[in-house]
Amino acid sequence: MDKVKMFIDNDTIKGLMAYDVVVERSDSGMLVARLSAPVMVSIDSGDSTLLEFPRGFDAVTFDGDTVPTMRIRGDYGVNNEREQYIVARRNVVIEDIGTGETLETDNLFWDQKNKKIHTRSLVTIKGPDRIIYGDSLTAADDFSRRVIHGVRATIDIEDDERN
Repeated sequence: MDKVKMFIDNDTIKGLMAYDVVVERSDSGMLVARLSAPVMVSIDSGDSTLLEFPRGFDAVTFDGDTVPTMRIRGDYGVNNEREQYIVARRNVVIEDIGTGETLETDNLFWDQKNKKIHTRSLVTIKGPDRIIYGDSLTAADDFSRRVIHGVRATIDIEDDERN
């Protein structure tokens, strides 16, 4: 029994791996976020816990329990819970469902404490009426304010081109 207790005792487990993960967060009984991933690795480094998503992730935030507001997905992700810092890599896509805009990049850094995101990778922002290409981006995490650095092109889309 001591060996079994040692195996399940949280003090002795420095890392866990889970498959086909779905994590939902709620506030006052209302769904605010859902994260799904084929693999999640929890790494306890003593002073912090890292959640790694080596095979990608898909996260959706909600407003009013059933109305999705934002969606982010990528082929790789790490969440540093103590520092409240998330890194997403490879084929990162953020959709602002309310505005219809989509951000595409290869690396994205999200500082949850300061509510800011940034990337030094090329960005493409597709909206209902334009596409913007840039060298990098800094923004509020809700995209209410953003700066696209090194804008390479802005292409306006006419009504007949959308169809």
